[in-house]
Amino acid sequence: MTKRFRGTYTVMITPHDANQRVDLGAVARLTEWQIQQGIHGLIPLGSTGEFLSLSQDERDGVAETVIGTAKGRVPVLIGTGAEDTREALRLSREAERMGADGVMVIPPFYSTPTPDELYQHYKTIAHGIGIPVMVYNNPATSNVDLVPPLVARISEIDGCDYIKESTLEVTRVRDIIRLCGERMTVFGGILGFESFCEGAEGWVAVASNVAPGPMSRLFTLVADEERLVEARMLYNRWEPVISAVGGHYYVAATKALLTHMGFAAGAPLPPRLPLPGELDVRMQQLVRDFDLKFEL
Repeated sequence: MTKRFRGTYTVMITPHDANQRVDLGAVARLTEWQIQQGIHGLIPLGSTGEFLSLSQDERDGVAETVIGTAKGRVPVLIGTGAEDTREALRLSREAERMGADGVMVIPPFYSTPTPDELYQHYKTIAHGIGIPVMVYNNPATSNVDLVPPLVARISEIDGCDYIKESTLEVTRVRDIIRLCGERMTVFGGILGFESFCEGAEGWVAVASNVAPGPMSRLFTLVADEERLVEARMLYNRWEPVISAVGGHYYVAATKALLTHMGFAAGAPLPPRLPLPGELDVRMQQLVRDFDLKFEL
């Protein structure tokens, strides 16, 4: 039976050792900690997971480790974006074979495909697998914008059931729901609380790498308990952490926070650099201010 995706899903970092090798033991520990802390779902090999910097063997190892560690306790979606539709389909089929519950697919990010080409891209992938596709709109990185009317068209494809909407235009959540109805479930990308208030059924979050419990609680307060005032207070309290991992240094900042929390996340892969000294000091202060700890 296909799981329904809902709630706060962590788009996971990929831990590396001092020699820039993927640390699969750390991947397993991070997965287990996330689940114990109450996360609703996990998405390895997204942008935060540095998927474009990993070899095929490394990607396979990460996917298999997260799926194997989760053991069905929470849904696991694998990032399977690629510039070539055939490669994205191959990666998606491989994720399904491994036992993934779904895939998250960013559009081809160099060729700037037309709306017709984007439609065909997602149709080819969705019709080639038996698990749901989460369409990923992030125009800042993919060079194309899946605007709500195009999303409505893509939602007609069987299997394209979810979208991660990663712009700062929160009204897009409203518009996608209006245009697609029940055909497309919206997850916020950058804006969690605001997207929940507009009717999003989930959030693909970076901040939940370091604070899975509070980020999951934020969704529950809004979507399930309708305690908006309490949710806003929680959001405002945690906004410094959300913002700290929301800018250009999102990978480096998240890894720095986790490292200062006691989890050996490693450094980001080049061309990304570790945080500048003053920003790393800021991460250390956030760990103290919010009493952030990695304890498994």
